[in-house]
Amino acid sequence: MATIVCSHVDKAYGAVNVIKDFNLDVADQEFIVFLGPSGCGKSTLLRMIAGLEDISGGDVIIGGKTVNDLPPRDRGVAMVFQNYALYPHMTIYDNIAFGLKRMKISSPEIDTRIRAVSSTLGLDPYLDRKPNALSGGQQQRVAIARAMIKTPRVFLFDEPLSNLDAKLRNHMRVEIARLHQKLKTTTVYVTHDQLEAMTLADRIVLMKDGGIEQVGTPAEIYERPRTLFVAGFIGTPNMNFIDAMVKANGDGWLLCVEGASFAVSGRRFSLSDGQKIVLGIRPADLEAAAAGSTEINCVTGKADLVEFHGNDALVTFLFADKEIGALVKAGGCPKPGDDVRFVVNEGRMHLFDRQTGLTLLA
Repeated sequence: MATIVCSHVDKAYGAVNVIKDFNLDVADQEFIVFLGPSGCGKSTLLRMIAGLEDISGGDVIIGGKTVNDLPPRDRGVAMVFQNYALYPHMTIYDNIAFGLKRMKISSPEIDTRIRAVSSTLGLDPYLDRKPNALSGGQQQRVAIARAMIKTPRVFLFDEPLSNLDAKLRNHMRVEIARLHQKLKTTTVYVTHDQLEAMTLADRIVLMKDGGIEQVGTPAEIYERPRTLFVAGFIGTPNMNFIDAMVKANGDGWLLCVEGASFAVSGRRFSLSDGQKIVLGIRPADLEAAAAGSTEINCVTGKADLVEFHGNDALVTFLFADKEIGALVKAGGCPKPGDDVRFVVNEGRMHLFDRQTGLTLLA
């Protein structure tokens, strides 16, 4: 087992700096997920930890030892790639054994290890087959087995499920979670899929433009996003954003938008009179107002689009020149053209400074 420390890590390709002063401590046995859009640097960072990319500046420390100049084989890490990288002419047994044979491990020891790993991952029936006789999910399990058999101190996963269909992704996600619970190996996992991140991670490292936007547990990042970018990236359906102006209102505040206003207390947010802000509301946090009620903090409009999601439906309507989505129970959802009215609970509001994009939570 091992800790991982990234200390002031930089990566540049010529004049282009793709990783900028990256600092992170990963605890022993922790499951960390690097999450972010394409091009944010998450895979590059993983490859630097693995030793597949040179480090332009800073240090990568694994198990208390600086590994900047160590080749991949000496870092105690094993990597599972997006493409399975299996040898098509070899059996599954030989694919799993390949790395150990290069390490001059004895044949009886190799066989013992393969039997243990294949049993854990349910690969026993497939050891004599070639990769092209296996499904995508089975091939990915072989790639994981090949990494596991080296008994690494650190597992590195680079978008391992992105080539699978939705059903297989769900199945493999559960398998990876169970595998981590059993092995307790320190794991760094890269994905652009927020569902994978939210369900697998002990902590999420949300990245943007080569830097960290926020680090926290899935619940922390979902419930207390630090920036507009985080709030917009995490959550399905996406958070609604409404531009507003702050006005003093006794010992509280009014958030004034076109044709409406929202009252908030002076305790939950750090606001100032005349401040330009962005009000964020998750679709699931919009509650249907009772018929004929005069509730404050309402958003209203005419249903434009109703998307059926199974138990729920997403109702889209126009409010303050913004397209707003509300997640409601499918059984009683409005029809396109119906008037809709939803209440916004202050405790579920997210407020951000419009200029800096930072949260205004006190």
